[in-house]
Amino acid sequence: MAREELQKVLKEHKKRIDTARDEIGKTVIGQRETVDSVLRAIIADGHVLLEGVPGLAKTLLVNTMSVVSGCVFSRIQFTPDLLPSDIVGLTSYQREVGFYTIKGPIFANLVLADEINRAPPKVQSALLEAMQERQVTIGKETFPLPRPFFVLATQNPIEQGGTYPLPEAQVDRFLFKITLTYPSIEEEQRILSVNIDTRRFSDFELNRVISPEEILRMQEDAKKVYLDPKLEKYVVNIVDATRNHQRFKIKLGRYIGYGSSPRGSIGLVRGAKAECLMNARTYVTPHEIKKVAKDVLRHRILINYEGQAEGITSDDVLKEILDKVPVP
Repeated sequence: MAREELQKVLKEHKKRIDTARDEIGKTVIGQRETVDSVLRAIIADGHVLLEGVPGLAKTLLVNTMSVVSGCVFSRIQFTPDLLPSDIVGLTSYQREVGFYTIKGPIFANLVLADEINRAPPKVQSALLEAMQERQVTIGKETFPLPRPFFVLATQNPIEQGGTYPLPEAQVDRFLFKITLTYPSIEEEQRILSVNIDTRRFSDFELNRVISPEEILRMQEDAKKVYLDPKLEKYVVNIVDATRNHQRFKIKLGRYIGYGSSPRGSIGLVRGAKAECLMNARTYVTPHEIKKVAKDVLRHRILINYEGQAEGITSDDVLKEILDKVPVP
């Protein structure tokens, strides 16, 4: 596709994304960065791990997005007694019918995995396998999941009792980890007048402004955004700085237990290209890479015990890395 033609296509996508953002704003007050990050992840065809205390509109955000995009929405509340079959489905038998398959709630376009760390590892694995393979096996049959397919998993960072922390190898399968913050005073005052608890969801009269087919086209067109080899090297250097901090003189590097896997490099490219599509840019610049770096890498850097004792976070380390890795 020629650059002029791609530019025209990306402008059309941007118009739809801007309209979708306005529609989401009818129910979700503030949280602009979170909304943009989730839209970016959908365009990049990746999944999101969302960390935040209860009551910050995580469920409302995904439910709203499903209406705006015309996608099928499913919510799975993770609990300690949940079974893998409660997610993927099961094979049952009826005398008149014989064996038949009952599909689970994973068969949706947008899946909210609420408090994913409350379920035992076997259940977590069932969901994460579906995320990676985009298919599930029920009995002897394998079923493809609908496209687009997007999982938003939530974690409560406060309550640790009765939880099963996600293993690092499984956390690595999420494209983004987003930290949800409290709204500003002005935003919270607006929330009082647009309170979902005192109104029905249908009262907001949300419009469908994107179709699942258009999301799939966005995902394909995002791949066509140009990335210069010099910026490929820049991406690799950022990720390398999480493993070999001495090379870039990262002072906080001594607090890194383990650095990012190659999925971090891939995630930076995917996220940066999605950011370009959202702004109708046909090529990646260092700005887009820096914009998505924390969402992509914060869960791929493990802070050692010394760093945890000092209160150092992966965001602190990433800030120094982005400041010190030379920009081409």
